[in-house]
Amino acid sequence: MATATDRAVGFGLVAFSLALFAYYTLWIVVLPFIDSTHAIHRFFLPREYAVIIPVVAGLLLLLFIGVFIMVVTWKSKKPAKKSE
Repeated sequence: MATATDRAVGFGLVAFSLALFAYYTLWIVVLPFIDSTHAIHRFFLPREYAVIIPVVAGLLLLLFIGVFIMVVTWKSKKPAKKSE
């Protein structure tokens, strides 16, 4: 059974994900159709970052996954027995 803390953390993560998805969708899909002199453009980064940020995030994710797998396999190796 989930505790109140678990539910609060889960709700926070879902809310953050929805906000990030809405921001990115507006940035990529809606913003190109709005005049570049409109005030809403102040709230968004330049469009080049729409590609750079996800690529960097993906590379960091792959790096962390690779390091985690390397550490787990390194720790799971048992020392070889020396036969006498």
